[in-house]
Order: sequence, then structure tokens, then C-alpha cells
Amino acid sequence: MSDVITEAVAALNEKMDGGFDGTAKFDIEGEGAIIIDADGARAGDDEADVTLSATAETFKAILDGEENPTAAFMTGKLSVDGDMGMAMKLAGVLG
Repeated sequence: MSDVITEAVAALNEKMDGGFDGTAKFDIEGEGAIIIDADGARAGDDEADVTLSATAETFKAILDGEENPTAAFMTGKLSVDGDMGMAMKLAGVLG
């Protein structure tokens, strides 16, 4: 597992305040994938309700609060495949 994935899992678990009742996958180009569900975040490449794909740089900027996820999506830095409502719910839980 890459250092980027390890650090991202730790950061996501710190940010999670519970209440996410779906599954989401962050696919980080060249690094791997992270699954988020009711149990928190973990490294994995399971099927999910929604998959968000970005470069490691974009993902880190979103996680650090330097990049707005909606702006990243609108400018093509973040792609969303699957349930858009679940992506919005995830943004609320991580907020």
C-alpha cells in the first residue's frame, strides 16, 4: 500500500463524524483506492455506490481543505461515477 493511501485513510478516519450509510470509493491515480462506509475508511478496491477519481495532488488538496470538491468536479480535476447523491452525502459527512 502506498504512503499516500496510508496517510489518506488516517486523515479520512479523523474527519469522519459518522452517519455515512452508503459506500464510496476514492480512486487515486497511480496510488490505489480507498473505501469509505459506515465503519470508516480503509484501503480497498471494492464495489461502491459512488467512485470519485482524482490525482494524488487533487485528492490531498481536497482533504486538506485547499480545494473545494465541487469546484474540482466542475473543472474536471475530480470525476464522479455512480450515485451523485451519495457523493453529496459524503461531502456532508466529511465536512
